[in-house]
Amino acid sequence: MAEDPGHPPHQPAPNTGAAEDGSWLTAGVGSVGATSFLSDAGHEIATAALPSFMTSVLHTSAAALGLIEGISDALTGLAKLVGGPLANDPRRRGRIASGGYLGTALATGAIGLATAVWQVGVLRAIAWSSRGLRSPAKDTLLASLAPPHAYGRAYGLERAGDNLGAVVGPLAAAALVAGLGIRPAIWFAFLPGVLAALTITFAAREARRRHGDGIREPIRLHFAGLRGAGLLRPMLPIVLFEFGNLAVTLLILRATQLLQSQGHSAATAASLAILIYAAHNAVGAVIAYVGGHWTDRVGPRAVFAAGSAVYVLAYAGFAAGFASWWALLISFTLAGAGIGLAETAESALVAQMLPDHLRGSGFGLLGAVQAAGDLVATVTVGILYTALSPTAGFLYAAGWMLLSALTAGALAPRRQTATR
Repeated sequence: MAEDPGHPPHQPAPNTGAAEDGSWLTAGVGSVGATSFLSDAGHEIATAALPSFMTSVLHTSAAALGLIEGISDALTGLAKLVGGPLANDPRRRGRIASGGYLGTALATGAIGLATAVWQVGVLRAIAWSSRGLRSPAKDTLLASLAPPHAYGRAYGLERAGDNLGAVVGPLAAAALVAGLGIRPAIWFAFLPGVLAALTITFAAREARRRHGDGIREPIRLHFAGLRGAGLLRPMLPIVLFEFGNLAVTLLILRATQLLQSQGHSAATAASLAILIYAAHNAVGAVIAYVGGHWTDRVGPRAVFAAGSAVYVLAYAGFAAGFASWWALLISFTLAGAGIGLAETAESALVAQMLPDHLRGSGFGLLGAVQAAGDLVATVTVGILYTALSPTAGFLYAAGWMLLSALTAGALAPRRQTATR
């Protein structure tokens, strides 16, 4: 991966309206972080309640749930690729971001009104497509609001907000389900989602106030421009990383089965696994923020390589099958640290390497790679997990992470200076 391509160490950053180091955390940057927190908390409420809603309320199977989730995740990746070129236009990206967050909120809350499985599938697909469409616009807005010397901190803050939402959302879902029931819990997912639409609208207004409307950009991926900017070469370690980046549901499944092997009941094992998963997200939030500061000092290449290496250790723990809760907690927290470092470095890399009129395409390409790689990784490891053993599946994923770390370390950095 390219290292710290934003600007040379002794070259002053372009004037973005933010002072050096002391005021990188502006109202606009903070609004994007709050947006990620609120939105993730909202759809995590629905995600946590969805399995019970599907099986207990609609009386369908786990296979139907898996099909809905798989299709929705695939649509997210496709929507990110489409949303990237749309976000290249400064005059368009604010509306796309606001509309995407509002669409996610409305469709997610409406799942609680569904009376048939197909309705859940349609609403989940709308919500996840909106989520994918808005993602490049949100990331590009953040790059226009943060000073180049603080891209790592800005994206670290955004990733921290996302991970904290993934802690608060399931906890809120548990309380809402216990107090109100499954359907009302899903309805409440609408509220933080609407607040997220408001906060990203504020961030978009801050970007317009700072930079104006900009120049209208044509709707196209600009693949040649991305290649000319040098982005494709550092994407190789990211592709390798995503081929080993599993859905956390497989980690939760592994933890639940190992805890049951120690004599815990199914309910107790599931509850412990969910609590450990919450710790995974909390650690991810802290490490993403710390990793953002580290990225601004040493560049994204080293931080990304560290994230991949930490994942190797996490997957080795899952492969070894340590069944005590504290050993599982270590493996989960290592995975949380790995994703906190890697995702922050990935976003900072795109922001640093590309000028404003290419960033939407860059973030769209990154999102599509993430979604496609995660899908392939989860399906492949799921097959290995079932056909051979959980150890085989996690060793396979660890191999990709090791290859990613070695490739990131081996690629010599090519300095690029993005213009705003």
